[in-house]
Amino acid sequence: MAEPSKVIHVRNVGHEISENDLLQLFQPFGVITKLVMLRAKNQVLPVIQMFYKCVLLSFYLKFGSDMLWKIFYVQKALIQMQDVASAVNALQYYANVQPAIRGRNVYVQFSSHPELTTMDQNAQGRGDEPNRILLVTIHHMLYPITVEVLHQVFFPHGFVEKIVTFQKSAGFQALIQYQSRQSAVAARTTLQGRNIYDGCCQLDIQFSNLDELQVNYNNERSRDFTNPNLPSEQKGRPSQPGYGDAGGMYGMQPSGTRGVPFPQMANAAAIAAAFGGGLPPGISGTNDRCTVLVSNLNPDRIDEDKLFNLFSIYGNIVRIKLLRNKPDHALVQMGDGFQAELAVHFLKGAMLFGKRLEVNFSKHPNITQGADTHEYMNSNLNRFNRNAAKNYRYCCSPTKIIHLSSLPQDVTEEEIVNHLEEHSPIVNTKLFEMNGKKQALVMFESEELATEALVTKHASSLGGSIIRISFSQLQTI
Repeated sequence: MAEPSKVIHVRNVGHEISENDLLQLFQPFGVITKLVMLRAKNQVLPVIQMFYKCVLLSFYLKFGSDMLWKIFYVQKALIQMQDVASAVNALQYYANVQPAIRGRNVYVQFSSHPELTTMDQNAQGRGDEPNRILLVTIHHMLYPITVEVLHQVFFPHGFVEKIVTFQKSAGFQALIQYQSRQSAVAARTTLQGRNIYDGCCQLDIQFSNLDELQVNYNNERSRDFTNPNLPSEQKGRPSQPGYGDAGGMYGMQPSGTRGVPFPQMANAAAIAAAFGGGLPPGISGTNDRCTVLVSNLNPDRIDEDKLFNLFSIYGNIVRIKLLRNKPDHALVQMGDGFQAELAVHFLKGAMLFGKRLEVNFSKHPNITQGADTHEYMNSNLNRFNRNAAKNYRYCCSPTKIIHLSSLPQDVTEEEIVNHLEEHSPIVNTKLFEMNGKKQALVMFESEELATEALVTKHASSLGGSIIRISFSQLQTI
C-alpha cells in the first residue's frame, strides 16, 4: 500500500463521470486544490476480447471511434487535497463505505505522487488555475448566510453575475461567478480566511473547475443577477446540476411512502433545497424500505420515546416497537425510504448507553399496529412536519456538540448546564440569540454523552418551554 499522500488516485472512472461528480465525492473531507482526469490507455476492458472483429468493425462504422473509446476504455483521476490529513480522512471513510458515482463503483487509494506537478495538470483539467467562478465554504457558521449577504461581501471586488448556495457534509457552501477572472482572483486574494461576522463565518475560498453556473431560479438559494426575470419557484430540478441531479431520484415517490400522511421529500425541488442538488457521501437516494432494525441496545435504559428522540433527527417517525423476545432489539418505521437511509447511514455504529448500535434495514416493510407499538404518526414532535428542507441540512452523525433551541428568553447558561448535568462532564457552553430567539451550544467530553443528553432531554421542559435538541456540525465552540 502506498504511503499516505495528499494526492488520491481514483480508478474505474467511466466516461459518464464528470469532474463535478468527483468534487462532490471528496469535498466533504476538505479543500481540493487540484483535480486531473486521465484516460488510462493501457486499461482496455477485457470485454473487448469477447467480440469478433466484424462486430467491432460494425460498431465502429455505426458510432465512430470516439464512442468506441468511451465505452471500452476507462479513465482514472488524481485528486489533490489541501493536506495529507484530509486525504487520510477521505480514504479512511471510503474504506468502510464503497464510493459510487452514477451507479458505478470507483476505487480509491493513495497516489505515489506527493503532489501533482504542472505536467500532471496539463494532461487534463485546470487544477487550481484561476477561474472566474469561486467555490466558497463557510466554517464556524453561527449566523445564517444568505445570497444577499454573500453578494454584499463579494460585489466590491467586481460584478457578480450568479450565486448558488448549497449544503454539503463539509458545511454551507456557495458558488460565486464573476464577470471576469481578474475580479475572482482579487476577491480570493482579499477575502481568503476572513470572517463575515466577528469571530465566525470564516471564508474558505478556492477556484471552481466549472466553466459556467446554471441558475434556473431567483430565490433564497440561488440568484442570477444578469437575469432578474427568472421564476422563484423550483418545479422539479435543482438549480445547479453540476453538483448532483436529484430529479431522477426523487421525481417519483418511493413505494414505501404510500399512505403516510407526512409532507414527503418526494419532489426534486425539496431535495435540492435540502442538499443543494447533491447527497451526502454514502447516501444512494434509491432506498424504498421504510423500517429500520436497531440492535445492541441497552434494554435497561432505552425506551420508545428515547429512540424517537434520536431517530426523529433524520425523518418523521410513524411507529416504534421494542421486541419483547429480544430486549436489545427494536423496529423503527420512518416516514419514507430516504429518511430510513439517512438514519441507517448516520447512526450505524453510534454509541448509546455503553452500547455500539447496529442499525440496518428491516425485512419488514412496516410495523403492524398493536398493543406493543407506540404510535408517533400524529405527534407534533415530529421534526419534518414543517421546514423539512431546513431539518435535512442538520442531518449528521452524532457529535460532541448539541444545539438547543426553543429556549425560554430569560434562560441562563447555568440553568442549561443544570438541566444537562447528569450527562457531564460538559466541556463548554455558549448561549446566543438568533432572530430574536435564545439558542445554545453545549459541548460534551464525548459523542456518547452528547447522544445520551439528546435522547433524554429532547422535548423536555426547561423553564416552561419544550426545548428542541439536535447535533451541531461545529467542531468546537
